[in-house]
Amino acid sequence: MERSLVLIKPDAIQRGLAGMIISRLERRGLKIVAMKMFQMDKTLAQHHYAVHKGKAFFDGLVDFITSSPIIAAIFEGERAIELVRQTMGETDPGKATPGTIRSDFGLDIGHNLVHGSDSVENANREISLFFSPEEISAYSRDIDRWITEA
Repeated sequence: MERSLVLIKPDAIQRGLAGMIISRLERRGLKIVAMKMFQMDKTLAQHHYAVHKGKAFFDGLVDFITSSPIIAAIFEGERAIELVRQTMGETDPGKATPGTIRSDFGLDIGHNLVHGSDSVENANREISLFFSPEEISAYSRDIDRWITEA
C-alpha cells in the first residue's frame, strides 16, 4: 500500500472546506491512517518547503502555511499519491480540471487549499516530518475488498 501526506491548508480551514476535502479523498477509496489539526510553526514549515528555499516565493509560503491552523493527514491506498494528486487538481486552480478540489473551490495559485505528496520518496520524508510511527494506525476495512481487486 502507498501513503501520501495531505495538508489541508489555512485557506481551506478558514473557508470551512476541510470536511469536503477529506470526504472527496475518502470517496476515491483512500483510507485515513493518521490525522491531526494544529498550528504549524516556522521551523516545521521551513523543513517542509526546504525544496523551495532560495526561491522568491519561499518566505510567502512559510508565512501562509503558518498563518492559521492546518490539518495534516496520511491517506493510504493503491496508487494513493496519484489518486490524491488527481483529486486535488493542478496547483493553479485556473488550470485544474473541473471536478477537482482546486478547480471547484480554488481561486488563486497562492491559496490552493491542499497539499499532497508528489512521489513515494517525498511522501516518506513529509510523513516523517509530521507524524511519528506511533501516530499511524494500521487497520483493515471490510469495504476495501469492494474498492480494489485482490
